[in-house]
Amino acid sequence: MDALSHLHPRHGEDDVDRYRSNPPLSVIASEAPDVDLGWFKGLKKEKVDIGFESYSPNFYYKNRRVTVIFTADLNKLRELMPAQVLEKLQPLQVWPGRGLVALTAYAYDYCDNDSYNEIGLSVITNRPGSSSFGPLTLMSQAMSNNFWGYVLKLPVNTELARVRGVVGYNLPKWLTGINYRETDKSVVVEIFDSETGKVDVTMETRKLANLSSKVSMVTNSFTNVDQQGQLTTGYATSRQLSHASSTSAEAVSLSLTEGSLSTFIKSLNLGKMVKYEYVPEFQSALYSPKPL
Repeated sequence: MDALSHLHPRHGEDDVDRYRSNPPLSVIASEAPDVDLGWFKGLKKEKVDIGFESYSPNFYYKNRRVTVIFTADLNKLRELMPAQVLEKLQPLQVWPGRGLVALTAYAYDYCDNDSYNEIGLSVITNRPGSSSFGPLTLMSQAMSNNFWGYVLKLPVNTELARVRGVVGYNLPKWLTGINYRETDKSVVVEIFDSETGKVDVTMETRKLANLSSKVSMVTNSFTNVDQQGQLTTGYATSRQLSHASSTSAEAVSLSLTEGSLSTFIKSLNLGKMVKYEYVPEFQSALYSPKPL
């Protein structure tokens, strides 16, 4: 019995391939006729054993996200990263004593493993084996749209996403309530405390007007430690169909409470907001981790 065996597919037993990340694109086309699947037709899936039988990459057909990048206490970020990870990569130092974290809210409206919401809190790092030149490295990553990070927190709001992430991708996921809603002018994300059920973190971001519809390809890679204590790395390639960014602090409001995630975020001693990204439409392919 594998890690996913107790999770029953929503669409009946014959559709279990959805839960192994291998539904036929013809099924997706019939269920979501408004989604352009052209990009996915050019990507090849391979069978993988990631603690359960699955296929890589995992396809995300229709999604939204908002990302806010803050400065944070560099020494604290180093403390939170395992020693063996730090041997290969370091948090980027943007000025003395300050590193960077990215806080992202995702709404996966339609993907191989159903739909779910997710919150990512990651340390921005250099690429494993490369030197870190702080701001220059960040500029290089930004220019190439190829970012590296170490994931600190990754709550999700479905059990399927939690099990797949923890067992298959070695990611720090837990199950909790996450609301991702939109008003006329903003995106409002509420993250609930899994222990108390109360609102823990609230992030409200402005819907930016200067949207670009020029397709932008972005790669986000992560390095972490698997269940056997080995260093692994995985990545996601995103095809951004609608996107905009801002450096105005007025575009973002982050409200913290006494909840567990808020307390953790406070410990990072967040400072200046460096960048806000508003991406109301993107597609993505998530590749399973491999030994580093």
